[in-house]
Amino acid sequence: MRINAGDTAWVLMSAALVMFMTPGLALFYGGMVRAKNVLAMLMQNFFCLGLISVLWAVCTYSLAFHGTGKWIGDFDLAFLDHANVIPATGFGHVPIPPLSFSAFQLMFAIITPALITGAIADRMKFSAWFWFIGLWALIVYTPVAHWVFSPAGWLFRRGALDFAGGTVVHINAGIAALVAVLVLGRRRGWPNHPSPPHSLPLTLLGTGILWFGWFGFNAGSALAANGIAAQALINTHMAAAAALLSWLLFERIRGGHATTLGAASGAVAGLVAITPCAGYVGGMASIWIGLIAGALCYFAVTVKFRFGYDDALDVVGVHLVGGLAGSLLLGLFADRAFNPAVVHQGVFVNGSWELMGDQLVAVGATLLWSGVLTFVILKVLQLVIPGGLRVSEEDEETGLDLTQHSEVGYALDRV
Repeated sequence: MRINAGDTAWVLMSAALVMFMTPGLALFYGGMVRAKNVLAMLMQNFFCLGLISVLWAVCTYSLAFHGTGKWIGDFDLAFLDHANVIPATGFGHVPIPPLSFSAFQLMFAIITPALITGAIADRMKFSAWFWFIGLWALIVYTPVAHWVFSPAGWLFRRGALDFAGGTVVHINAGIAALVAVLVLGRRRGWPNHPSPPHSLPLTLLGTGILWFGWFGFNAGSALAANGIAAQALINTHMAAAAALLSWLLFERIRGGHATTLGAASGAVAGLVAITPCAGYVGGMASIWIGLIAGALCYFAVTVKFRFGYDDALDVVGVHLVGGLAGSLLLGLFADRAFNPAVVHQGVFVNGSWELMGDQLVAVGATLLWSGVLTFVILKVLQLVIPGGLRVSEEDEETGLDLTQHSEVGYALDRV
């Protein structure tokens, strides 16, 4: 296999950038919870780096990316057996070492379940989280990654496009988050007793890390240091910038203020929405996608109060709605002029609805698979874990930092 040093360096750097996003997500969410739960939030995110990585080596990499089955892969690369020399199925032409591809995709597998933590904040036992993310990674994430990212997968073969994870990451985690909050129930006192963020500076710091890491997330998905990577990088930045402005505009009109939390949420909404589109659109498309996503997600986060589901940190409103928006807007904006891999162009390019149909199938399949199986996993765990999935009311009142980890984030009595 011919190895290109520049492409390899870019993919390895992109893997490191995506890994850095998980600590960034931890800070982003950690700043939004109350001080008594900050360590629990950080721990849930960091724990994904441990458990998901080991599962990846054992079997999930092989099941997701090796084999010719349209539904799931095989175990030929289980325990990373020969993974250093055997490329993922359909990626043998990519001039990078097989392990660099594996490392890059591993970081996606880590951050996807970590996204769910924002929805279930302040009330899930750490032991329940341990079992949930392990089972969810195996049963939910791995098949969807195979369907969409592997050339053998049925959605890939059908023609659905997802450059860096609109369906695999954001819709997948977003619908799982919605199911999880419905199963777990509301936090004590919600929505009558507000739970304001304890440290918006932490949230803004996390936003900056996420924005920075997202360049690897999206541009790294080109798997080469080339023009498509450059296009994906600029699209990523422009969509985030446009969504930030869009969110703040509607926030200012409706609420009278443009808030720092709104700026952070808007930027992430744009980053989410551009993820499936990043390498398939160009020109002003990324800005339009960002503007639309910022507005949609701003209004989506208010829906939880109308329907009464306690999505603590707006994972559903930002990641599910943003992922849906990006995946479907790709059916409007996809343009072969920016990537020859676009077989069916978007409605705005040549008037064809064929790609939109494929996108709808991919979105529907992901929603159904992830939603149903997440519900099954949670219900089974609720039956087998002593005391169920939630901490007790007393532990919730005390805070998860002390009750789950015997630590505190801030030793204020010593200052």
